[in-house]
Amino acid sequence: MIFRPIVPQELDAVLAQIRPDPSTSLSAEMVRARLASGEYRPGWIWVAEPGPGRAPLAVAIWWGAPTDVHPSNLDALFARSDPAWPSIDPRRRTPWAPGPTVDPRSAVAAALLTAAHQVFAADGLTPAPDYHLFLPPDWRDHPEVAASVAWRRHAAEAAGLRLAAERLRFERETDHPVPSLSGRLFFTSEPDDEVFVDLFRRVLPNSLDAMCTREALLIGSEAHARNEVAFYRWEMHGERSWWRIARTPTGQVAGFAIPSHNSVVPVVGYLGVLPEFRGRGFAAEITAEITRILAAETQAEVVRAETSLSNHPVVAALELVGYRNRNRRLVLSAV
Repeated sequence: MIFRPIVPQELDAVLAQIRPDPSTSLSAEMVRARLASGEYRPGWIWVAEPGPGRAPLAVAIWWGAPTDVHPSNLDALFARSDPAWPSIDPRRRTPWAPGPTVDPRSAVAAALLTAAHQVFAADGLTPAPDYHLFLPPDWRDHPEVAASVAWRRHAAEAAGLRLAAERLRFERETDHPVPSLSGRLFFTSEPDDEVFVDLFRRVLPNSLDAMCTREALLIGSEAHARNEVAFYRWEMHGERSWWRIARTPTGQVAGFAIPSHNSVVPVVGYLGVLPEFRGRGFAAEITAEITRILAAETQAEVVRAETSLSNHPVVAALELVGYRNRNRRLVLSAV
């Protein structure tokens, strides 16, 4: 079995392996578009092949921003489901040989991911990139979707990537008026990035956002806060002038709002409520302000948002402002 990145001339053979699958919306056309934009690169598309010149048994595709040196996350994993797996003997205990109850797709995909992770690590990328699976909101209720996720999760887990978070993805059409809530907050601009660094640090205690909490535990609250400000300031496409401080009528800082924009649509980038002001419904008021700013500034048809499944106050805030859960994102991580 050979595990390697592709060369550009092999792209058509790789695209032939990308078929409709309930665990991903990725298509051959999307792969071509992301290669053109720099979000995918030949060195970030790996194949497992049973021998030189033979059709791949599995394909793994990593994503990164066009300015990234290394990939940020695994975007898609495909494997042939009709295998004549001529090179696999279930009695052998190689990293890619399955036991009697292991889906052979999981086994070969796990070996492919492991081989790529080793090369990424040698090039300075550690830990291995997360694996993101984008799924319908009720994916567990559909056996074909659950089965499609299952073999991929087994492969990822064998390669060291375990479920770290399940996140809900929301969407709201901008042609609906943003509801007027209590008006208990007013919002001001703040040009000093250090103020937002401090606010990111202050909202961390008892945060229900699993991703933020995990990163802060790994690198510390100060580094996490600075990473968040840098990400929204320099990597996202939203305007810095959209950022707001949320204040009570007496001028106390209750939280903050970072409307933003990814490479496709405007997004509710970040909303934070300081611990001493939680439990008062302020998350919904901040969400409404973010939505108003994005509707006015972008002229987009939809605004999207995402939060952890466990972050019940933000889920409730999004629903109150008119957002609806469209799908879920599973995050499998090495840390």
